[in-house]
Amino acid sequence: MCIRDSSDKKMKTQDSIKIIAVNRRARFDYEIEERLECGIALYGSEVKSIKEGRVSFSDAFAEIKGREVWLNNLHIADYPHSSIFRHDPDRAKKLLLHRQEIKRLERRVREKGFTLIPLSIYLKHGLIKLELGLCRGKKAYDKRAEIKARDLDREIRREFKVKDW
Repeated sequence: MCIRDSSDKKMKTQDSIKIIAVNRRARFDYEIEERLECGIALYGSEVKSIKEGRVSFSDAFAEIKGREVWLNNLHIADYPHSSIFRHDPDRAKKLLLHRQEIKRLERRVREKGFTLIPLSIYLKHGLIKLELGLCRGKKAYDKRAEIKARDLDREIRREFKVKDW
């Protein structure tokens, strides 16, 4: 969709975002306090593999080392058409954030129970971005309450659907 800008009579396109992968387990296991968009330092074969959707979030997390944020346990499968320059699928990837954001996140992570979890990977204007969440772990009773509320909501919607013929 294009929008006409009245100041310079040019057409501007809205943000084109294509979601590649979503970490559904993070939304179930963690209570998300804050969301943050960041870039990732990747090799070429990793970029091509991510664009094909060959990425897995199993137990992925981010940690702050010095003045940098590193993403661990994000598995990016090998790109089958790459030459001898293949990447290590489980290597730590550097996240690209502003210095002030890193300092703020470091203060929050030091608080009890907070951790940095990747929530999704997507393409934005041709660049691969990662949505990082500042999360606090849920207890087992929180998860049970969430499942119960979701089931009740589903039953209520089902009842209204039957009555509305």
